[in-house]
Amino acid sequence: MPTSDGPSHFPVFVAPLHAGHQRPAGYVPGRVAPVRLPPPAKAPPPPPVKPHGPAPLQRATFSLSEESRSRERARDLQQRRNTFICVGASTGAFFITLLLVLSLRSGDVFDENCPDHNPSLSSWNPGHQPQRAAVVQRGQLFKLETSATLLSLTIQSGGQVVFADSADGSKNITLRTHHILIQDGAALHIGAPKCRYRSSATIALMGRSDSAALPETPGLGRKFIGVLGGGTLELHGTERVSWTLLTRSVPASGLPTGGYAFQRNFSRGINLRVIDQDTAAVLFSERYDTHDSRNDSRTLTRLLRSLPAGRIVALAVGDSAVKSLLDETKTAIAERLGSSFVYNLKYRQAWALVSEVQGGNATCSEDVREHENHDTRGRALASRTFSTVEGVAFSVTAYSEWKNGFPISGFQVDAEDQVVLNLQDEVQPTWRPGDQVVLASTDFSMYQAEEFTLLPCLWCSSRQVRIQGKPQFLHVGEVVDGVDMRAEVALLSRNILIYGEMETSCYGKMCRFYGHDTFGGHIKIFGNFSSVHLSHVELRNMGQQSQTGRYPVHFHMCGDVDQRGGYREPTYVDGLSIHHSFSRCLTVHATNGLLVKNTVGYDTLGHCFFLEDGIEQRNTFYHNLGLLTRPGTLLPTDRNESLCTSIRDKVYEGYTPSPSTECKAVSTFWIAHPNNNLISNAAAGSQDAGIWFVFHSSSTGDSHGLVPETRAELTPLGVFYNNRAHSNFKAGLIIDKGVKTTNASAADPREYLCLDNSARFRPHQEADSRLPRVAAVIDALVSYKNNDVGAWIRGGDIIIQNSGFADNGVGLSFASDGSYPSDEGSSQEVAQSLFVGESRNRGTNAGQNKYWGLGGVDAKLRTLPRNRTFPIRGFQIYDGPVRLTRSTFRGFVSTPERFTSAVGFSLKNTWQLTPRNNLSQLSFHPSVSRHIETSHRDTVTSYSRT
Repeated sequence: MPTSDGPSHFPVFVAPLHAGHQRPAGYVPGRVAPVRLPPPAKAPPPPPVKPHGPAPLQRATFSLSEESRSRERARDLQQRRNTFICVGASTGAFFITLLLVLSLRSGDVFDENCPDHNPSLSSWNPGHQPQRAAVVQRGQLFKLETSATLLSLTIQSGGQVVFADSADGSKNITLRTHHILIQDGAALHIGAPKCRYRSSATIALMGRSDSAALPETPGLGRKFIGVLGGGTLELHGTERVSWTLLTRSVPASGLPTGGYAFQRNFSRGINLRVIDQDTAAVLFSERYDTHDSRNDSRTLTRLLRSLPAGRIVALAVGDSAVKSLLDETKTAIAERLGSSFVYNLKYRQAWALVSEVQGGNATCSEDVREHENHDTRGRALASRTFSTVEGVAFSVTAYSEWKNGFPISGFQVDAEDQVVLNLQDEVQPTWRPGDQVVLASTDFSMYQAEEFTLLPCLWCSSRQVRIQGKPQFLHVGEVVDGVDMRAEVALLSRNILIYGEMETSCYGKMCRFYGHDTFGGHIKIFGNFSSVHLSHVELRNMGQQSQTGRYPVHFHMCGDVDQRGGYREPTYVDGLSIHHSFSRCLTVHATNGLLVKNTVGYDTLGHCFFLEDGIEQRNTFYHNLGLLTRPGTLLPTDRNESLCTSIRDKVYEGYTPSPSTECKAVSTFWIAHPNNNLISNAAAGSQDAGIWFVFHSSSTGDSHGLVPETRAELTPLGVFYNNRAHSNFKAGLIIDKGVKTTNASAADPREYLCLDNSARFRPHQEADSRLPRVAAVIDALVSYKNNDVGAWIRGGDIIIQNSGFADNGVGLSFASDGSYPSDEGSSQEVAQSLFVGESRNRGTNAGQNKYWGLGGVDAKLRTLPRNRTFPIRGFQIYDGPVRLTRSTFRGFVSTPERFTSAVGFSLKNTWQLTPRNNLSQLSFHPSVSRHIETSHRDTVTSYSRT
């Protein structure tokens, strides 16, 4: 596990306490030796320059022959020639450097770390030639200075293309082409790790799947950037905070205090609301029957006289308000609120007012409508816009009317089209006006993720941004009942953009499943590449749903890509934004030792971060975010119920797949081998699972037969630390199952690579069942608002510790299989964890959420998992043996519609429970109404309570 102390390409993190235990690497597939050009030979140092003047006297100890003196003169002459050559070369280099410096734009300073400062580069301006297949060959080193359009671009045999940059970031270069192919010894550079690209660079990949403009490239197809053996791809945009967390909740209204709406019929008299001008909070609400009560009129007068200057007041008449409205009250309304109409109000007139206390007429908005009859429908509407102390604009509206014979009055407090987000990290000044951001859902529905554009905000702190528009859903920004539910906020924009040009309408065979074009661009990197590093690049409209192996970023059978593979600078991707993708986010295929960090995968079809063949090992996923992972078509595990039964071309004869057992597994992180590291990632919304560890019994796909035994079930788990999983329709985390590794046949008609129930995780040293077990440690997992289960864990030995589960259908379900021959003697343990049945995060009744009902400690309306009658449980025992210790339960309250329990058992389990289950040192908050849901099968289960 690489670590460093500085700003290198590896994550800096504190290893969890358990990381010191033995973690054998298990089986590692064979390395592929990278092919790269030998480093240039260093020139020998020049000889010293002889000093001018007479030669020093020779000591006359012996006489030199004429031949010796001749050789000496020849050596002196050669030294003089070498001196002149050295001086000439130095002078020439000086003038070349001087010319280079003079040729740079004003304000640029020569920097050897900047690829576009290379003096060997020639200016290149190919222009717009959509029919030209450009080839950059050996000896051609080009600096692309302006935008261009080409049919294709091939860089080969040592050729090089570098995007020009400028110190002030004023360059704006767009290259449009059907594909870019980088072959042996060739390179494409946009910026560098120590000289990041400052301007705007765009690569637009053109073409349709049925295009006849140029033939498909073997292994790459169409619409791609391809890196073959010996190729170099270095893309490095400006460093920016990739994603962070909210630190203050943003309600659906967009206001910190939440919005306010009120409407009522026959609310006679003057209805009043007092609003805090700093926070938009409604401080006081009351109705004063000034039609029938002089005392109410006097009470209203005293209230108005007592309010501090600047407070916002809204008034609205319901039915009538003037019969007992005293003159002193009218005077108070006129003087304190600036009303012009109050002295002349008539019987059953509709009247509404919004004003500031002591603001005068200039701050008063009011309206009156005459009452002609009960069906006049004249609405008196008063509205004014204010601003909170944080600069959030909000409107206060009051209205009064007669409609269909009913007097109606009401109020509304709502944010205007600008809302401020408070964030955990300092994002200024790298997040800029015009950038796109996305807020993750903090509810059961992943479809509550929302996109916004950033607005200028001169007064915002370094941890604040202003967005255009207002949220439709609540996005939590706090730790709720002990569980961190802060919404992730991701930056989608980068100054290097690669995107696929899309058709405006759907075409081809995918139209039976999708109503839009799904043939985007893709980047594919083959083994033996020379150097590939991608950082702070935006990838939009990438991936091809109709083709396998065509993903936004795809490391294809690259072997070891770190020091073990001979790479002096290990391969990494850092800070990528992959969004609105048509097939996955990033695929690691038969590749080991890759570092993926700070990368966002948003709104994609199929598994997002995808390990493909079940032999990928030693890869590290550090601080990545995936959200809105939708179903796809490529694999059975990608498909939802409809796609599962519709796609039957690879099953045997007329077999109909079973969605619940073969499909419905699309996951944000699909981890096909346990020997990989997941640290500080967030899986914030998938159609099925956030993180799924699945176990291949043999290598699959293109790797099939190359590595016959993966031993994945037996291989110890890599580091799993500080990960988050929420808003997933099935589960936050799953450790279970495998895939079918044989083709469909009469004996087994299921499709190849469909989900299979045969695998059970049982880690042992060196992936050898004859050696001692190695416990898999899940440390600091946060899992909330998952419809089915927060975490489903099957196998052993597995330890979960320091974790939090809240608002899941079932918080954590263990199924160890330990009492069966698969791994006799194994067990599972949960320690020092928190389980919350229903928290104060009540959610928003919208998006994918289907169920809305009473629940929680406060018995208020809230979103519900699964259905209204599903018995919510905190910890579920499936069989065992399981140990649950030193953990806390809170917020488990039954309702008239359903039972709720802190600890329970699977209702569908027909197997017996082991007598070795143990529950000890548990703490139950007073909000837990049912501690243990027992049955006749658990009479021998040990239980003690603190």
